[in-house]
Amino acid sequence: MEDNFSNYFNQTGKVAKEYLETRLDLIKLQAAGKLSKALGLFFSLILAFLLFFFVIVFLGMVLGFWIGEMTNSFTLGFSCSAGLFVILLGIILAFRKPLVQIPLSNMLVRELLSEMDVEEKEEEEDKEKEVNAVKKSADEEEELYEQL
Repeated sequence: MEDNFSNYFNQTGKVAKEYLETRLDLIKLQAAGKLSKALGLFFSLILAFLLFFFVIVFLGMVLGFWIGEMTNSFTLGFSCSAGLFVILLGIILAFRKPLVQIPLSNMLVRELLSEMDVEEKEEEEDKEKEVNAVKKSADEEEELYEQL
């Protein structure tokens, strides 16, 4: 009898150890998936900002040359263009939270939580299927009782 208990506890210990190792592997994979999503979003945002930066630089050059031709002084043209960029920088710095930080953090959180929403929806669908199956079997049992 003692052999049965010791064998039972040995088997339970092995199963528990395997369960913990599998659970740890699952957590690692989930973390890697979320990290890869976050890095993908980060690099795509960096690329978008880099392209936006080049567009702004070339528009600033166009504006500087245009004002320079109008005033016959490229120094004045590029100074006006630089002044406009300093004003835009001040506006962006003054309103950086509502313009930059909050939308970026919302986008990152939304991207990371979208996976959790999908998992929750799948769990709800599974529960609904189980409830429907139980209701169906209960209805079938009632029909059998009524026939008897």
